[in-house]
Amino acid sequence: MKTSDFYYDLPQELIAQDPLEDRSSSRLLHLSLNDSSIKHRHFTDILEYLEEGDCLVINDTKVIPARLYGHKADTGAVIEILLLKRRENDIWECLVKPGKKARQGAKITFGDGILEGEIIDVVEEGNRLIQFHYEGIFEEILDQLGEMPLPPYITHKLKDKNRYQTVYAKNEGSAAAPTAGLHFTKELLEKVEEKGVKIAHVTLHVGLGTFRPVKVDDVESHHMHSEFYVVEEDQAELINATKRNGGRVISVGTTSCRTLESATGEDGVLRSGSGWTEIFIYPGYRFKMIDGLITNFHLPESTLLMLVSALAGKEPIMRAYEEAVKERYRFFSFGDAMVIL
Repeated sequence: MKTSDFYYDLPQELIAQDPLEDRSSSRLLHLSLNDSSIKHRHFTDILEYLEEGDCLVINDTKVIPARLYGHKADTGAVIEILLLKRRENDIWECLVKPGKKARQGAKITFGDGILEGEIIDVVEEGNRLIQFHYEGIFEEILDQLGEMPLPPYITHKLKDKNRYQTVYAKNEGSAAAPTAGLHFTKELLEKVEEKGVKIAHVTLHVGLGTFRPVKVDDVESHHMHSEFYVVEEDQAELINATKRNGGRVISVGTTSCRTLESATGEDGVLRSGSGWTEIFIYPGYRFKMIDGLITNFHLPESTLLMLVSALAGKEPIMRAYEEAVKERYRFFSFGDAMVIL
């Protein structure tokens, strides 16, 4: 299976640069798992596709304002830092630009010295381990100094930080938003529950590896990035009970999907717990837990496009994407949505 099999042509102007004023007013493309038919709807029509007894699984991770701009203490040179993973004792794995100036031992100051960092190691892929020093609460300092780490294809500045968070974001730790969830408002979620649909939550902290292009020709040679997930015991029971009772488990986003598929055994039972997942889902994968997926439109030749192709079939997905381009849907993080059910 070739990476190029997942290429499609996308006009630059269809990449959504700004969120819509009303989260739930985006368009919705329905791709049927039964007959691969396509329907064009609006996101609020999602209620028509959900049934009493179903369980909607959301990812409650919260994006941290992980992009920081500082100065090298000795030269004053500007350094950009992106927090990727918290290690321990205020040590973070970071992406640093420009890397040439970020040698081991270099000290960086942020915000007139209210935050200081020292590069203590260089690790895989050229990432740096930085030990931070500060007084007070790290998250509050980040909120004051940091910017939302928007994906590289978004060039507009975000006016409101909260628009790159879901309305149910709770557990801080993501470097990117689980964007399928951005379409839900609190009012729409209330209507979902009124229909008799359960809402379960899992946590997967999205890493920037989600935007990393597949650089190998052969799909199976690609090495997936790892991401940390948590499935709480009561949520696992809620999801397992849905399956036992004949209901459908519908994942909101590829991140919820990857969490569920990582934590479900070959017996089809979801285990509670936490850990790191490097699961790579591409055509040929047999899904153990999810019955449907709500998702955004993904980059050409990306692992996420391969994941949705595993669920709906490569040909139906590529046809649906062709149709979405023709109908001028908005693509990627702030774009329109798709339901595969």
